[in-house]
Amino acid sequence: MANIFDRTGVMAIGTRLRMLSERVTSEAERIYDLYDVDIKMKWYPVVFSLLEDKEVKTVTQIANEIGHSHVSVVKIVKEMSKAGFLIEQKDEFDKRKTNIRLSELGKEKVKNLKYQHQDVTVAIEKMLDNTTHNLWLAIDEFEKLLDEKSTYPRVLEEKRNREVLNISIVEYEDKYAQTFERLNKEWIEKYFKLEEKDILSLEHPKEYILDKGGKIFIALYENKPAGVCALLKSEDEEYDYEIVKMAVDEKYRGKGIGLALGEKSIDIAKQLGSKKLFIESNTILESAINLYEKLGFKKIAGYSSPYERSNIQMQLDL
Repeated sequence: MANIFDRTGVMAIGTRLRMLSERVTSEAERIYDLYDVDIKMKWYPVVFSLLEDKEVKTVTQIANEIGHSHVSVVKIVKEMSKAGFLIEQKDEFDKRKTNIRLSELGKEKVKNLKYQHQDVTVAIEKMLDNTTHNLWLAIDEFEKLLDEKSTYPRVLEEKRNREVLNISIVEYEDKYAQTFERLNKEWIEKYFKLEEKDILSLEHPKEYILDKGGKIFIALYENKPAGVCALLKSEDEEYDYEIVKMAVDEKYRGKGIGLALGEKSIDIAKQLGSKKLFIESNTILESAINLYEKLGFKKIAGYSSPYERSNIQMQLDL
């Protein structure tokens, strides 16, 4: 089995930890028998909690201490109560709470648990003393890292870092006309309706965007058109340029293409001497609004939009 981990590397850490856990706990029942401790292994955390600090606790207190869900602890408590190991009583002052304690039978069954704790602790500590890296401390450190950021967002970040290397941004050519029109019409018609201003700029981008001093960018993913965006020369004295007609092909979403298009538009706007960038959208497009905020845009008020669908305007000071 070690050979498979040599080949997979650290990506299989979850599997390896699970197998290590199974290996360490495989002799647990024999160890319980060794000390004449007659409990099920899954009961141990509850028993340990009740033996520590004070003898009476609520389900919520136990769940918080042992890191189990409330539902899981309730299930274990019911099993142990049915077997006669626990006594459940309503709290004298708060009837919503149920106090739990070990019964006399439960105490008898686990009376040697303190010796088991002592001997197992010493045995494991001796094993750890013979390791170069203390596993117990390493697990503690690893858990703290997971608390800061779990595995999923870490992997997602690396996935995006790798995929962004496949993105290139090129300027508009006639061969991209259909892509520019199609991608924008798709998202507009999915949520809203096409307006006359949309049709003119999408079907005649040269006349309505490029010839008026604007730019159109095409995002290529592995050299295939995957997203589009335009930088429109503003007729409003308040703004030099406006980011418009940003769209990403659905099959390429989640790869950072929108962010790459936005960053390219901002860079070019700066090169063109722009001091302010403007963008408008609709609040139902949450992912788009999140993207604009990530790019640094801030919500503004008092602007009258030519689009019926627009209900939010944003500005970026360059």
